[in-house]
Amino acid sequence: MTINVYTEQTPNPATMKFMVNKLLINGSEDFATKESAEHSPFAKELFKFNFVNGVFFASNFVTITKTDDADWSDIEAILKEFVKGAVEAELKIKENTAEEAPNFEGSDIEIKIQQILHDYVRPAVEQDGGAISYKSFDEGVVTVELRGSCSGCPSSTITLKSGIQNLLQRMVPEVKEVVSEAL
Repeated sequence: MTINVYTEQTPNPATMKFMVNKLLINGSEDFATKESAEHSPFAKELFKFNFVNGVFFASNFVTITKTDDADWSDIEAILKEFVKGAVEAELKIKENTAEEAPNFEGSDIEIKIQQILHDYVRPAVEQDGGAISYKSFDEGVVTVELRGSCSGCPSSTITLKSGIQNLLQRMVPEVKEVVSEAL
């Protein structure tokens, strides 16, 4: 199989999405620092580039965050070539590849919230090169964590309030507000 890599800008100017024509991972993995990539051969190699500041994997793409002093016009082709080679060489994203299906826990309301986030919100957020995960539900407030290109993205607050909060309030009347946990 010939591996093709396509790039796509994300709403966050510091990140770019590198999509491949192959499933890389079920779920997602976020490596916000070089140190966190210790058990990911793929991410560890990416962090060897001094202009890479973060690496996030989900389904068929890797979102790369660049350093402020780097320019996409200088590094995009280099990273595209690297991602293509790494996928062809089957460089592992995680050394232990046991993937688990979503396991929702908590009250009936919490399970319903997690299911909605997984089924409706996650695919949309992944399209922008990010990920969302459920943290808690307390007295009407749902706390989520945004990762990948969503972390620190200027439009993530709008997404959170007008998109995710409205959806959850319509589908789960007990939800009063959705907030994001800062990383």
